[in-house]
Amino acid sequence: MVTHPGRGLHGQAVEELGRRIIRGDYPPGTVVDPVKFETELGVSKTVVREAMRVLAAKGLLESKQKRGTTIRPRADWNLLDSDLLRWQGSSAPTDGFLDDLAEVRAIVEPAGARLAAARRTPADLDALRQTLDAMAAAGTDADAMVEADLAFHRALLDAAHNELLSRMEVVIEAGLRVRDRIVHGARHFSDSIPVHQELLDAVEAGDPDAAVAAVESLLAQASHDLAAVQAQEDDDDTATGPLPEETP
Repeated sequence: MVTHPGRGLHGQAVEELGRRIIRGDYPPGTVVDPVKFETELGVSKTVVREAMRVLAAKGLLESKQKRGTTIRPRADWNLLDSDLLRWQGSSAPTDGFLDDLAEVRAIVEPAGARLAAARRTPADLDALRQTLDAMAAAGTDADAMVEADLAFHRALLDAAHNELLSRMEVVIEAGLRVRDRIVHGARHFSDSIPVHQELLDAVEAGDPDAAVAAVESLLAQASHDLAAVQAQEDDDDTATGPLPEETP
């Protein structure tokens, strides 16, 4: 069984089965066999039953008499669930998923920045400064940079002081984590600290328009970096493609 540190058997089973469903191993309408899962994952019937209950609550599974348990249509999935977002962003996220996340960020983050500039408190500014310092201290440590970047954007949404907007953190984090993992992992990215500093300065100055402009610049830079990495990967794939067949 694939293990996930820090989780019990129930959590590990949820992770593994959830990833398989999201990945498309079991298309919608597929009848799932709990006994098969027990064998494949090497866990008990109770563990599988609990995992399937959790996945059903996320909209992935449904059980009906005489039909058994089936994979529900994608339209029924709770796509804003933090686990589903994480599973979609893991492994090899599709271009459609990345585009959807980018669009949501473009809607949510400028609005959050505008409100943050109008409502920020000294504590909010301190939190933003600390996360920016952490970004600077991360240097070439990709993991540390990703975590600091996530913390900055969480602090920005929190500074808007809108509870519902803050809950959009799960979407923003999913988009950022996927983008940052690809870009920083490839070590092919622009220095994002200046534009983050520009955003912090605008929020601190209480200038909503400048804060929105800074976020839009940041998002444009993020899209450019991601496109550059993807283009390089495409070039590498082309360069290392199959060799031409030898002439007899």
